[in-house]
Parts: sequence; C-alpha cells; structure tokens
Amino acid sequence: MPRLTAAQTAAALDPPDGRHGGDLVIETLHGLGATTVFGLPGQHALGMFDALRRSGLTYVGLRVENNAGFAADAYGRVTGEVAPLLLSTGPGALTALAALQEASAASAPVLAVSSQVPTAGLGGGRHGYLHELRDQQASFRDIVKSVHPVRTVSQIPSAIAAAWESALTAPHGPVWVEIPQDVLLAPTSLPVVTAMDATPRELLPRPELTAVAAHALSGAARPVIIAGGGVVRADASGKLRALAEKLDAPVVTTFGGKGAFPWEHPLSLQSWLEDRHTTDFLEDADVLLVVGSGLGELSSNYRTFRPRGRVIQIEADLGKLESNHPALGIHADARIALSALLEAVSERHDPAAAGSVRAVLAKVRARIDAQGLTLERQVLSAVRDALPASSPSFWDMTILAYWAWSAWPGPMHSGQGAGGLGYGFPAALGAAAADPTTPVLAVSGDGGAMYSIAELATARQYDLPVTWLIVDDGGYGILREYMTDAFGESAGTDLSRPDFVALAESFGVPAIRTTPESLREDLAGALAAPGPSVVVLPALLRMFAPTHL
Repeated sequence: MPRLTAAQTAAALDPPDGRHGGDLVIETLHGLGATTVFGLPGQHALGMFDALRRSGLTYVGLRVENNAGFAADAYGRVTGEVAPLLLSTGPGALTALAALQEASAASAPVLAVSSQVPTAGLGGGRHGYLHELRDQQASFRDIVKSVHPVRTVSQIPSAIAAAWESALTAPHGPVWVEIPQDVLLAPTSLPVVTAMDATPRELLPRPELTAVAAHALSGAARPVIIAGGGVVRADASGKLRALAEKLDAPVVTTFGGKGAFPWEHPLSLQSWLEDRHTTDFLEDADVLLVVGSGLGELSSNYRTFRPRGRVIQIEADLGKLESNHPALGIHADARIALSALLEAVSERHDPAAAGSVRAVLAKVRARIDAQGLTLERQVLSAVRDALPASSPSFWDMTILAYWAWSAWPGPMHSGQGAGGLGYGFPAALGAAAADPTTPVLAVSGDGGAMYSIAELATARQYDLPVTWLIVDDGGYGILREYMTDAFGESAGTDLSRPDFVALAESFGVPAIRTTPESLREDLAGALAAPGPSVVVLPALLRMFAPTHL
C-alpha cells in the first residue's frame, strides 16, 4: 500500500476546519478522478453544493433534473469516464428517472448522488418531511445498476468509491448513492479524502468457450457478425475490424453500435437492420457472431429475425445472454473477448463475401429508391455534409433520427435505448462540456424540443458550442405516422408550438429559419460560429416503409 509523506500525514492529523459531510462527497469524487459534475441544487442537497462551491471541480447546472441526467449520460458516453450527477430529494430525484433509464439501456456510467430526508424521517413512516418518500431507493433500484445508501459521514468515501467501481465495471451503467440531509450537513474532523482506488473489475471470457467459438467461426461457410453498442463502449472497433478481415465475414452494426465498423468497408452491411434484405442475409448465416448486443426489438427488425445457423453471443450484460435467441453465450467485455478470438481463429478466405455485401446493399437502395423519399434523403445528406468529421451528434426520438439509425454513415448518439423524448439537446450540452473546443450537433423534432427548451438558458450561461437543429413538423411526427398507418387517422399528435427562432433569440442564442435547399449552408455556418445556436427547419418528413409488418 502507498505510504503517506510527512506532509500528508501532518495534513491528515490536522484537517481544515469548517468541513461537513458534503465536503467528503466532493473530495471523494475529486480523488477518484472526476473533473466535471452535473446537477441541480435542492434544499436537502445544499451541503454538497456548498462543498462544490469551494472545490476545483467544474459544475454544469441544468434547469431540469432529467436534462441534467441526459447531459451526464452523454458526458459518460463520449469520455468513457464516470459522470457525477448531483440531485436533491423526492421530486428532484424522481425527475431524473427517465434519464437514468436511458443511461441504463445505453450502459452510460452515470454516478447519481442524491440527498435524502434527515435520518429521523427514514424507515417508511409518515413524518411529514419535505420531499418525503416511503422508500426513495425503491424508485431507482429497478433502473440503476447498483444502489449505495449512506447513513453516517464516515460511510461516504467508501460508498461513492464502490459506486464508481460499479459504474465502470462492464457493462457500464448508472449507479445511485443516497445520503440524508443531516449527514451532508454534519461537521466532520475526518482527514481530507485523497486519491482513491476504484479500479473496475475485468470481465474475462472463459477460455473453453473462446475455443469453441473460434472453431465454429474458422470452419464456417457463411459467417456474419452483428456489432452492437458494446463494441463501441469497449473501444473494440479495431479488434472487430481485424477479426472480420481475418474471417472475411460481413459486419452489420446495430443502431447503438454505429461507428463500430467502417461504413464503406467492403465487408460492411452498414446499419440497415429495418430491412428484410438484411434480415434474410443474417438468417442465412451458418455462424452468426453477435458482439455487444442483446438482439432486442430494434436490432431484430422488430423481432422478425429468426436465425437458422449457430449463434455465438459475446455480451457483458449477463441478463442479455440468450435472452432472445439460443446461443453459445460468452459473458465478457467485448474488447477482451474479441482479442482472444482474434488469436484463436484460423484465417479464412471467401472471395464472394464482399460481392454478397454489395448485392444486399443494392437491394436495400433499390427498395428505398422506389419510395419517392427525395426530401428525407436530401435533408439527411445536408446534415451529414454540414457536420465536421470530428463533431459528435446527439439525436432525439424524431423521424430524422429514425432515418439516421439506418442511413447515418458514422457514430451517432440517440435516446433509442429507452426511447424517451428530450434527449438530444441536453445530451449535446453534456458532450460540449466534455470538450468545449469542438462544435456539437443536437437534432430534435418540435415535440421533443419542448421537453428541453429551458436548457437554452444553460447553453447561453456556459457558452457551450452546441447547434440545435429543430425539425418542425407541427407535432409528434413519428406517432402521427404510426397512428395513421394503424387506424387511418391520428389523435393527440398535432401540437401548437412557439416561434422557435424568436424564443431562442430571447435567450440570447442566435437562431435562423432554414429550408431544405439552404440547410447545408445554414447548418454549417451555425456549427462554425462560437457558442450555442439554433437552426429551425419547417419540414414534414416521412419514414421509409417498414418490412416487419
């Protein structure tokens, strides 16, 4: 164990005056390596925020707890680091539930630290404290990866360190720490928390399973790989490419796995999972390697996918192994498992593999070409051309995002894990907080935009370089399509909305109304300008026809 220096020992024996439980929270986060925290203050959480004021941590305060959660989610996604989220009790904590559900579905390492009513109010009685819940932890236990209650000041550092380790152990995910108000405010003479070790555990594949999988892949006649978000989170795209090339195996990426494999690679089936031609090709594989995906609803063409060959599934989330299809399940981190497979498989040559990929993509293009969707493809192309190659993009649940899941050629982040509205803009703010030197794009519909309109104030306050594209079609466009297709007409989907340009300008955020023809130029100009901006595109977009019905 490391030994303290004489100066450190002296500091430990004579800690500074005026510290309380909230200081231990902030000191522990700093000692674990945090640099930025997100959140929203509340009465019971003020001890944390007082300590935060006196710390060197960067604080990004949003206007709604759920949006703060989305921002922390995005920070965790783009950095791979734990994103601390400071919340108050009761309504403040509960308002973040939807964001934590998205972080859980997307395996984003968010560490939520919530206050609680004073310890005298715990136990399920009806004491009448402000924000009181009978069992606040119960509201989060089914959503987050782990729950860490604190009841004394001395428990704070260990509880937060355990939560930190849990958040970063594969599969990544959100965690919950709960500390009563009186504990956060309690004076403490404990030593200042220094560097702490919360190294995540490695999730190694069992070698006998790797051997069986390598044998099956080496001898396969038609191997195919499905790459999910676990490949991206494990930073395993290089290993995936090497394995695909060694096996001459075509690769399709799920919507959460976009960027795991080069879009224009000769073996790339891209991401057209909502297309029967792709589904048929996957079903025809005699060995299907699924890496970092549970093959859920979206990744299985709405559960119409029926593999006929042998399935090998590498997945860090134990609950996803064989949850939808029988498989040789390998419970492991994607990067470690792919490295082991790469060493174990025999090189395989299939001159027809690239041709088969081209044939599938040609069929997909022909199907889309036949549907007269020129406007939609023009808009998506304009957005792609305007966005700098180094800039991340964050997409709300809107028709253009549904197009992007299949047609966007590179990495993208969306709220498709849990499917809640309002993700795009606050998530983009979180990514911009991680790297304020790079412009970030957010894409929303007008319905989703209203969920996070208050965060225009956040964007302006911190001068974050986020350009927000709002596609205004006068309502919940995708729901309008779904209802019209199913019932002949829609209800509850048409919305009154503000003048988004005037509203943005009232926050001091530059805004412009554009057209499909001028979108590329207007969006590129907004992204190139410093600080936040809004681009509004009035357009009624349509989805391509589904193949799962």
